[in-house]
Formats: sequence, C-alpha cells, structure tokens
Amino acid sequence: MNILVFCSANSSFNSIRPEAEIYIGLARRGHNLTIVTHGDSEYAERFRAEGIEVIDGHPRHKISLRAIRLIRRLLRERQFDIVYATNSRTIPNAAFACIGMPVKLVAYRGTTSGLYRHDPSSYLTLLHPRVDGIICVSDAVRDIVQHQVWSNRCSIVTIHKGHDLAWYDQTPADLSEFGISADDFTVICVINARPSKGLSVMLEATHKLDQLKHLHLLLVGKNIDQPPYIELINGSPLRERIHVAGYRHDAPELIAASDLLVQPSISGEGLPRTVMEALGYGTPPVITTTGGGKEVIRDGVNGFVVPVRDPDAIAARVIQLYNDPALLQQLAAQCRDTLAGEFSLQATVTRYEEYFGSLLHPSD
Repeated sequence: MNILVFCSANSSFNSIRPEAEIYIGLARRGHNLTIVTHGDSEYAERFRAEGIEVIDGHPRHKISLRAIRLIRRLLRERQFDIVYATNSRTIPNAAFACIGMPVKLVAYRGTTSGLYRHDPSSYLTLLHPRVDGIICVSDAVRDIVQHQVWSNRCSIVTIHKGHDLAWYDQTPADLSEFGISADDFTVICVINARPSKGLSVMLEATHKLDQLKHLHLLLVGKNIDQPPYIELINGSPLRERIHVAGYRHDAPELIAASDLLVQPSISGEGLPRTVMEALGYGTPPVITTTGGGKEVIRDGVNGFVVPVRDPDAIAARVIQLYNDPALLQQLAAQCRDTLAGEFSLQATVTRYEEYFGSLLHPSD
C-alpha cells in the first residue's frame, strides 16, 4: 500500500513513540510511507533513518490553504491508497484536500470527549463527510464516536496502540532527590492537573494513608503546584510525604522507580499512555473505570480498577498492596506479560495493515 501519514511529531520522544513506531512497522513490512509532519523534529530523523520520506508541512491552523495545497499536490503526483490524519489540525486539512481524490481518508481519535453532532467544529474533523474511516484508541472512544457519527457513513474500529518491552529498559530514576529511600513505598501520579484528571480525588485518598509510615506520594506533571491542588496538598495529613516534581522529561524513569501508579481520572481518557508505560516497567496501576484503561487492566491480575470519584477505593487498594508485597510482585510480573502479548507493537501494526486493506478491498 502507498500510505500518506499527516501527523504531529514535535512532542516528546516517549509521548509519540507508540504512534510513530506504527508507521515504521508498516514501512518495514514493505508498505510505501510518506509522512507530512514537523520536519525538524527528533522523530522525523528516525523516520528518515528508516528510509521513510518526511515532508515538513504540519499545519499551524485547522484550516490552512498551504497545507491543503500541499496534500492535494501529493495526491495528484502520486498514487496514494490511504491518507491517515491524526489530530485536530491535520484531519480538517486532509479532509478538504481529499475532496474529489480517489483515496481513502482515515482519521484517528484518542479521547472520549469533545465530539458532538451539535458542534459545528466537529464537522471539520470526524464528522467531515470526506472521512472514510476512523481508528479509535479504545472501545470507550469507539462507543462515543459511533454514537456521534452518522450511521453507516464510515468504518469505525478500535486499534489499541501497541508497545515494545525493549522501550522500557531505562534505568529507574533515583528518588533520593525527593527524600525517598529504597525502603519506602512510592505511589506515583503522572498528571497534567485539570479537573478531569481527578487529582483532587487522589489527594482526598491521602487522608486515609497517613498511617502507612513508609508511603510517599510523587506527583509529576504541570500545574500541580497551582490552586486548588496546592491547598489540598497542604491540608493533607500526608503533606510531608507528598512530593511535587512538576513537569519532568524523565517521567517514565520515575514510574519505573515507583511501586505503584494511580490514575484517578474522572473523565476524558482514551487509553492513558502513563498506564501503558507503567505496565512496561512492571509498576502495577490502580485506575478508574473511565475511558479505555479498563480494557487493558484486568482487575486483580495486572492492576486494579476502582470506581470514578471514589477516594476510599483508591486508598483501600494502596493499603492492600502496601501490606502485601507478594501480591504487588505478582501484579508486576503480569504487567509486562500484558504488553508482550495482545498489546504488543507488532499486533498493532498487523491490525493497521488489515484495517487499511479492508477499506481498499471491502469485499475480501
């Protein structure tokens, strides 16, 4: 297949790796890929090293005449089978560029929020009549998309982003910078603080955890030191053992060094990357029922799933694993097995290959 990918590549290397390695995997299987993205990004160099043509052309706006002209020119000059657009800027420009062109346009969706039939902006992205197919990162996302997209208008599937255990060989971070010793039990939350992420729920749970003398809570991400979270931290009986790390480029290594990851989200999650990273490092997650995390975490097997907005349930699981190191180790072993099987990178590449093929040959 000849595939034109229209995507962003200017985020951190770790954050875009699960998506970017799909394209490399398709290229290694003999498909011809051209990627229009940020041409000066770190991952653009990796694409080029794999023999993939990279064109500098990620749009600055949702409607960019320059981007539309670029994509239309490429479609006229080359016989592409698939155009795959992945974000809120590339999808609208790809959709207008593909009008009248003999190519299948596939869009990506990674969140459960923000798509509504009554919102005119939705008709620039997934509800655009030119979109032929939508790849959703989880069943939770797919269910929302199917409810909003007009029936039978396009093909909607779930393909979980796969991972490779080789990505998770980095040395765990040294937590002594936070005053955490090797004998302590560290719970980590990696959150860019906003209401949907449920940080306030996690901080409420700390009111039941202060009796665990060796427990520390490590908070990683943006805006955690802002109201209302800083007031909740200062009001916690665990406050002397709550550490606000802020945004960190070594967040994966901090996850690797921790005993347990808690993802207390209230809404909006597609398939949290930090949960998948925790699995890769063998750090069992405690997650809520919102979004697609529950499709990966099997309760009591490779982590725990708790109700949304339930600080008591979060605290109960933290206490259980704090007091049962054997169970913690059992869950940790299952974490890595999860990524090596159904959620492997190779399984994801195969599903992309099969899905693109089904659009081109629907009767097969």
